[in-house]
Amino acid sequence: MIVIVWQVAATWRARMLAAREGQYKQLATKYAQLLEDNVELHRRSIDELTEARRSIASMEKMMREIE
Repeated sequence: MIVIVWQVAATWRARMLAAREGQYKQLATKYAQLLEDNVELHRRSIDELTEARRSIASMEKMMREIE
């Protein structure tokens, strides 16, 4: 009887650990996707900032030529 209870407890624990591992894998996958999204947003922000700087430099040049 003790062996049966021991085996049931060991099986239950193994299932819980497997479920927890699955949750960690899902969390890691979600984190990786969020990180990729963040990198993409950062790249877009840099591109937009670069374009804004070019535009401002162009306007400054035009203003200097007018003076």
